[in-house]
Amino acid sequence: MGFGLSALTRLAGSKVIERAGLRKPVQNLVSAGTRNGFRVAGAAGRTFKSAQKLGKPARLAPAEDTGLFDLTPSEDQQLIVETVTEFAAEQLRPAAADADAKLQAPEGLLSRAAELGITLVGIPEELGGVGTERSVVTNALVAEALAHGDLGLAVAVLAPSAVSTALVAYGDEQQQADYLPAFVGENVPAAALALQERTALFDPFKPATKARRTPKGYQLDGVKSLVPRAADAELFIVSADLEGRGPALFLVESSNSGVTIETEPAMGLRGAATGKLHLEKVALPAGALLGGGKAEVFTEVVRLSRLGWAALAAGTAKAVLDYVVPYVNERKAFGEPVSHRQAVAFSVADIAIELEGLRLVALRAAARAEQGKPYAREVALARKLATDKGMQIGSAGVQLLGGHGFVKEHPVERWYRDLRAIGVMEGAVLL
Repeated sequence: MGFGLSALTRLAGSKVIERAGLRKPVQNLVSAGTRNGFRVAGAAGRTFKSAQKLGKPARLAPAEDTGLFDLTPSEDQQLIVETVTEFAAEQLRPAAADADAKLQAPEGLLSRAAELGITLVGIPEELGGVGTERSVVTNALVAEALAHGDLGLAVAVLAPSAVSTALVAYGDEQQQADYLPAFVGENVPAAALALQERTALFDPFKPATKARRTPKGYQLDGVKSLVPRAADAELFIVSADLEGRGPALFLVESSNSGVTIETEPAMGLRGAATGKLHLEKVALPAGALLGGGKAEVFTEVVRLSRLGWAALAAGTAKAVLDYVVPYVNERKAFGEPVSHRQAVAFSVADIAIELEGLRLVALRAAARAEQGKPYAREVALARKLATDKGMQIGSAGVQLLGGHGFVKEHPVERWYRDLRAIGVMEGAVLL
């Protein structure tokens, strides 16, 4: 959209246009584009096709139940977290402000992120990945580390792995053979889990997007909102109400006829380049239905997505804490650091306390999920804490910096805007 608006703006000021009497129509087009965004065809997708024949779907085994709730990372987890933390500090954090302003990640950043192999951890070895068992805790730690660099860019980085994780967990042998080989190669496709819709008090279990059966498969109609990297994505997993029977998940390629994308800049998560996914009489084959349309599959996708947002909230909240502590210790007023003021010290302590509680609940939910235990209660608690306390921590970070918290010179205003998204977002990420 940015390039389109730039070209049209230059065109609107051209003397040639004025002589041709077209200035007013072009100016109207520029105005409409600025106000509403342009709808364009989906990204020119690759041709997904089977690289091998599978006799049955490949699944990851549940993690071993040790009988203990131990948050000590294994050696492998510690190595992964250190690597991702370093990447977030060196690549995401410096690029965050520019990505927020330009509504997109800097060129090459996401390809460098793909080289970390984040998608490989959740794909079984027989399909070219490195996974041997469910790794929900590892995924939560990775999401937390990325969000410490920047939440918007973390969502952009994690969006493809949401699709590959869903394919591993719920895809049949043909779906896995068709799509998963692309996620273990050098050129990992942009992909997105699209559940969100622009509806007040949106309930993911009651999508307005409709799916109906046809002689050849299904037809989808509706609009998905705040889809990360929508303009670049080649593959979507889309939720839709299947003929009034409830929500189901469908695999939609960007090259399908009837798929168009519209930019949708938001208050936060601007580095994720969010957009609307328009589906107008999109014809899908029978094999596009994911997980057999089972209600329990959709429920688990929603829960694991909410768990992902809780982990992201913990990472960004930790970034706020790590930023305000040195600030209040170095900032002086009336001849002493402002941290000597009781109200300031208590506010910082509250951030640390709420962050620790959020993180413990989220990791407990992740540990139960990867062991195949019930975890609905823990996810609900993590979601509630992430929504309430995440926003509270973001607000406290802005407040502790005073006037500096309101300007873009300091990142806390961006973190505050990003943390506001935790309570409204559904989908996009999946642990």
